[in-house]
Amino acid sequence: MNSRQRRGVILLLLSVLCAFGAFAGVLSVISDVNSKVGPEVAAYRLKADVAPYTQLTEEQFEKISMPKRWLSENAVADLSVVNGKIAVTQLKKGSLLQDDMIVKRPALANDEQEIAIMIDAETGVAGKITPGDLVNIFATFGPQEKGDKAQSRIIVPNAKVIDVGRITALEPKEEDNNRTGVQQAVPITFALKTKDAQRVAYAESFAAHVRLALLADGSPTTLRPGENTYTLEGDK
Repeated sequence: MNSRQRRGVILLLLSVLCAFGAFAGVLSVISDVNSKVGPEVAAYRLKADVAPYTQLTEEQFEKISMPKRWLSENAVADLSVVNGKIAVTQLKKGSLLQDDMIVKRPALANDEQEIAIMIDAETGVAGKITPGDLVNIFATFGPQEKGDKAQSRIIVPNAKVIDVGRITALEPKEEDNNRTGVQQAVPITFALKTKDAQRVAYAESFAAHVRLALLADGSPTTLRPGENTYTLEGDK
């Protein structure tokens, strides 16, 4: 083997060694990345915005994969948990589903039924009432006959709210001469016993106004005889 052949063999061996070195470097980088990123797991992302207190369904989310170490501890890994749940806040498109974003919808007792009424968004709700809250339901009535007095009544104390809908634009009633233009109302669903549900239905149909008063947590109203009705003439 002459000197030129020897140089060729040496260069070939060096090329092979460099190739092995580069391959080992690539494997090292891949191993380092895997050690930092870790295995991928399933997560769920919102397809569109979701309003607060909206009933959630599995169709509102899409499944994605991402490194487990990048997910927060309260990330939802099983989408079936959204069934029967509602959003507690405004949820934005693209947000990853976490268990602190959802709560279970309040359930009905055996002697309760659902009833929903439209409540003025400005005077009756103000964005502060959420499912699970207790409210007093007030209704104001004008004089029914000559000599009668206008009065305000607490028709249902300690009513349990189980759902708050979206703000809806309503055309004002023809007999409402004090307001002009389109009004905004929110459908509020209550869990009530039969008699209280009848009172609410009657008030929605015949009362001049129906309003809600939010109660503090753990502070239900206790009415004494005569306290559920108010007239201006009796306020002395």
